[in-house]
Amino acid sequence: MPKLSRPLIVILITLAAFLVANLGACEKKEAAKAPPAKTEETVAQAGPACPDTNGQAVLQFITRDNPYLQWQQWPGKEPFYAGREPHGALLTTYVSPLAYYAIEDKSGTIPDTAMIVKENYTPEKVLAAVTVMYKRQGYNPEGGDWFWLKYTPDGAIAAEGKVADCIACHGQSKENDWLLTAPIR
Repeated sequence: MPKLSRPLIVILITLAAFLVANLGACEKKEAAKAPPAKTEETVAQAGPACPDTNGQAVLQFITRDNPYLQWQQWPGKEPFYAGREPHGALLTTYVSPLAYYAIEDKSGTIPDTAMIVKENYTPEKVLAAVTVMYKRQGYNPEGGDWFWLKYTPDGAIAAEGKVADCIACHGQSKENDWLLTAPIR
């Protein structure tokens, strides 16, 4: 392997830091910083703005603005893995890039603005519902800062927000950042 020069190493580290900072499901809006000048380049680099913590905004984000079907699946999980109630007999779980890398790195927590989307299927592999976990710092400290959403295949919202049933079930796994799919440590 060729020896890398110090300037090249600095460039590679800077590039890696930039990529990691821009791998979120959405662009965080920081009120304290002035936005960069709007040019073709900055518009192309910025991801879609993070949705509000409401069902319609999250649904539009994951189906139109940043389609979850383009995300990776939960590391180590294949489509149609065995599920359990209330999610369904078979599941397919997609994770935003921020969530994916936190899971892969065994970081122990999912970062702010990351999303997990679980397709819930019947035993016959018919889509019955889609459930979403959206991490928003400060949104719901008693519920791990997760926003919960469940919607039907036709887009009708069945539950959203601080859903008591979701919090009660996932609360059994607080040490795993409220996740039941697999350990993230």
